[in-house]
Amino acid sequence: MRPIIGVSTLIRDLPSSFGPLDVHVVARLYTRAIREAGGVPVLLPITTDVDEIAVLLGRVHGLCITGGGDVDPSCYGRATTDTVYGVDRERDAFDLALARSAHDLSLPVLAICRGAQVVNVALGGDLVIDIPLEVSGSVNHRLEQEGEVASHPVRLDPESSLARMLGPNEVTVNSSHHQSCSRLGKGLRAAAWSEDGVIEAIEAQDQSWPMLGVQWHPEFRTPDNIASRRPFDALVAAAREAAGGYAYEALSRKRSATGQQT
Repeated sequence: MRPIIGVSTLIRDLPSSFGPLDVHVVARLYTRAIREAGGVPVLLPITTDVDEIAVLLGRVHGLCITGGGDVDPSCYGRATTDTVYGVDRERDAFDLALARSAHDLSLPVLAICRGAQVVNVALGGDLVIDIPLEVSGSVNHRLEQEGEVASHPVRLDPESSLARMLGPNEVTVNSSHHQSCSRLGKGLRAAAWSEDGVIEAIEAQDQSWPMLGVQWHPEFRTPDNIASRRPFDALVAAAREAAGGYAYEALSRKRSATGQQT
């Protein structure tokens, strides 16, 4: 079966004949990557209703927390700076609640760039607010000009799930970020680093929660780059396994209600 993958969204103004309209949007790259990997993407509208979030995640088999602007530093106990941009407190509240609920449900998660940072903050970690200012000798982690995608190698922890996914050697990734995970949240481990020591990937220590957070952007599904292809493939595979479990439980309940054997 094709598992359903919830995709986090952001709010933008859309010009219309009635004036600007608030709309929930996400880059089509994410939904295309999910479809290519065999999943069915469903956009999750931003809400601050915790019960509604629980209902949303109860209807999907996996979750993709997408990239975007900076998480408000107040969410992890720091003051804002001039380098912080794109803060959306409503989206922060939604994404953080998504991450915590997915953790509680052990729901398969692929968290991308901002998404990885969200997961870390949701579980009690904090962030490097600006890599060029805080990390000495930092490599180029973000776009320098329109049309250019920075790329650099990352070193994988050979004991990590990520290394089992991509292989034990270092891989080259695209890069467009100026923040990263610093102190890790509860139950998380670093799985990859760039040459300057910046954390490039995180995962859950407990392997019963298939969660991978990466600083690069695998939604750009470069055919010859395994770091671009395999994260979405792994998310959909884990979600398919979870969907099979949900289907079995639902069938068991139905048969029990009718007196049939499972």
